[in-house]
Amino acid sequence: MSGAAEVEDVYSAIEESAQLLNVPCSRDKVWPILAAFEPFEGGIIFSASAGERYAGDLDLTVQVPRRIGDPYAHALSNGLVTKTDHPVGALLSDIQERCSVNEYLIDFGVVGGFSKIYVHFPRDVQGVSKLADIPSMPGAVAENADFFARHGLDDVAMIAIDYQHRTMNLYFPMPTGLEQKAIVSMLRDLGLPEPEEQLLESARKTFRVYFTLGWDSSKIERVSFARSLDLPVIRDRVEPEIERFVTGTPYTYPGERFSISIVKWSPDGEWFNVGSYYQFGPLQWEVLRKILK
Repeated sequence: MSGAAEVEDVYSAIEESAQLLNVPCSRDKVWPILAAFEPFEGGIIFSASAGERYAGDLDLTVQVPRRIGDPYAHALSNGLVTKTDHPVGALLSDIQERCSVNEYLIDFGVVGGFSKIYVHFPRDVQGVSKLADIPSMPGAVAENADFFARHGLDDVAMIAIDYQHRTMNLYFPMPTGLEQKAIVSMLRDLGLPEPEEQLLESARKTFRVYFTLGWDSSKIERVSFARSLDLPVIRDRVEPEIERFVTGTPYTYPGERFSISIVKWSPDGEWFNVGSYYQFGPLQWEVLRKILK
């Protein structure tokens, strides 16, 4: 199959998924991003957020092909991001100098455009203290080192760099999930109210917990718990189109569709994100297979 045909197939799947969410999808806006990051050798994930404040977009996470060694420079050269003197613009190159990266992924919204680069290194996990020493890393990482240590969080397997919001995420793998009391303790330490029992039970089965930090504050802005789709829990807490989306998006692999749900807590409250895998990359499948066995 030619590269052009692959782009067309993926774009068609995006259009179909956007329709499930009642989100407008412009070929003129989406196609340049797809064309810049084809061929599609690995994972592709469709995701959406629930709640009026976060709704209105369909997000795509796409694995960066091997031909692109520096996805940030590539995004700059394709006019997808704007060059900046802010430390967010130097973070990827600083990580590359210090970590053995296994793969990169990008994130973009069909409405919001290019937003993030994910730096994935599950075969060479990094400790919080080592990451805190990276020159362009937010000071909030070092300033929260005691929090991470207190909760047994050290092995970071992925970092997301959000160029739109000038924040970043640290992703900690949780191969055996978390105890409810550990989740409650984290939320209390962050000054967040104790959640309802059903949400705690759902979050307990997380395979990845991640924290959002920025350069403008020492505070952890958000904590998120990702797990395989927990439809009974989210069904009554999200809009009907979110359920329609996460159970109806197209996918390319045999068997059942694999989807995830994420509960997020911040001082502004709680909300949900859902994701549906359109295509698996070899490393993604390897990591998930170990977690979900």
